Amino acid sequence: MVKKNIIVIVLLIVSNISFGQKYSTRTGNIAFEASVPSFEEVAAKTNTASAVLDASKGDFAVLALIKGFRFKVALMEEHFNENYVESAKYPKATFKGNIADFNLAKVTDKPMTVTITGELTLHGKTKKIIHNATISKSGGAIVVKGAFDVKPQDFDIEIPSVVSKKIADNIEVTYDLTLSK
Repeated sequence: MVKKNIIVIVLLIVSNISFGQKYSTRTGNIAFEASVPSFEEVAAKTNTASAVLDASKGDFAVLALIKGFRFKVALMEEHFNENYVESAKYPKATFKGNIADFNLAKVTDKPMTVTITGELTLHGKTKKIIHNATISKSGGAIVVKGAFDVKPQDFDIEIPSVVSKKIADNIEVTYDLTLSK
């Protein structure tokens, strides 16, 4: 009886692995650029974002821990976490969405453009985001790359007037995610 249950469990696990449509990563790259010409660079990146793609539905989700973003200047990173995005109070940013008309069978090693629609939650606020991205296969992995702009005021992130001229009104967010089964 115990042997039979173990065999059933193993078969369920193997079938889930073989036919599973979920691709994921915990080492996704996300960066943002908020620099203004003639001033110090305002940019950060993380390579610890988590992402999941349900290839059967095209559902796509990304999570980034705010404290995972690294700046060239440590003081800028400190101000970002403590004064702007308040990472102790709002520790993560999430995106939950869908890739329109996603069909895994059509994904090849040649990047194709797709439209992703979803909701970005940052600093306790949620905003609908629609943007184009590219998707391709690399070995057994799915690579999703994209970019979109956000405005700090859309997420109730206050930029003090003293530095407001040094930070772009539109902040470009880019991502490069290699998702594996």
